[in-house]
Amino acid sequence: MFNLSGSEIVVILLLALIVLGPEKLPEAIRKFGRVYSEIRKISNGFQSEFKNAFDEPMRELRETAQLTRDAVLKPLKDEPETKKPEIIKPQTSTSDPEVPVAPDVAPESETDGGDS
Repeated sequence: MFNLSGSEIVVILLLALIVLGPEKLPEAIRKFGRVYSEIRKISNGFQSEFKNAFDEPMRELRETAQLTRDAVLKPLKDEPETKKPEIIKPQTSTSDPEVPVAPDVAPESETDGGDS
């Protein structure tokens, strides 16, 4: 519940000694111990009840999930292996990377006779 280091406990005890005095401090520590023990019992009881309340529904949920998984995977396991269709990849031309000239456009050297 609380994670106090040794130095923190010493500081708390010194403050309690100053506030309560040496006569009342031992009784206050005993009362705190009893209250802390009761809180731990209640907390443990609550955790136990919570676990028991959700244990059965969670187990049923896991079983349902497993049955569903089995129902889906079993037909897939039982299917015979069929030949997978081949994927046809488009062929790319590696001969000439230049963009071809449209047939209706003549090269510059043919239209003006090369004289510019």
